[in-house]
Amino acid sequence: MIPYLSQGHKFGTSGLLYESSKLMFDEETNSLWPTLEGRPAVGPLTKKPLQLSFAPVVTTTWGEWRQEYPETTVLSLETGHQRDYSEGAAYRDYFGTQELMFQVSARDGRLKNKDEVLVVRLPGKTPLAVSARRLAREPVFEYEHEGERILVLTTKAGANRVYRTGDLRWTRDGALRDGQGREWRVEEEGLRREAELLPRWPAHRAFWFGWYAQNPSTVLVR
Repeated sequence: MIPYLSQGHKFGTSGLLYESSKLMFDEETNSLWPTLEGRPAVGPLTKKPLQLSFAPVVTTTWGEWRQEYPETTVLSLETGHQRDYSEGAAYRDYFGTQELMFQVSARDGRLKNKDEVLVVRLPGKTPLAVSARRLAREPVFEYEHEGERILVLTTKAGANRVYRTGDLRWTRDGALRDGQGREWRVEEEGLRREAELLPRWPAHRAFWFGWYAQNPSTVLVR
């Protein structure tokens, strides 16, 4: 069992890549951390069994998020620096093709290089990746993975949220109920019934080529 970090670390971007993915560095030791793994790979901390905890991430439009959470604070694009931070300004050409800027050690042809997948991290389970196109077609997506039942809800803007459902099922009246017939509410933090909360599972969007290069054992749902 790998312990999670028990103390805070300040991270920055090293400017280096591993399997075409960003490497972070911690300011305390300058160890390098692959972002998709969350473990130190180079430097003094590699001798310690450390693991960053993963969090659920939502990729959506500003309009959809602002409508749901109007009090949100957002970083301004007016930084005082002469650089274009508008959408697509830096990597429009890169995102528009299947060509890679840097090579990776392994590829998988079941999806195109830059097809997006939702990666779901289930503790002690093989990583699971679901095609973003599949989720767009099935905004209520239920799946059983190695004994765990999960629910992925996708909004019109493409935001994905993953929940562990266990014995919860959608009923004909459009409610989410458990085996005792009790109704559960879908919230940002998780599934709630009175004081009980089933937290969201850690998940995030990724390019298929970048994720597969580091996680070739991933179960893919297309």
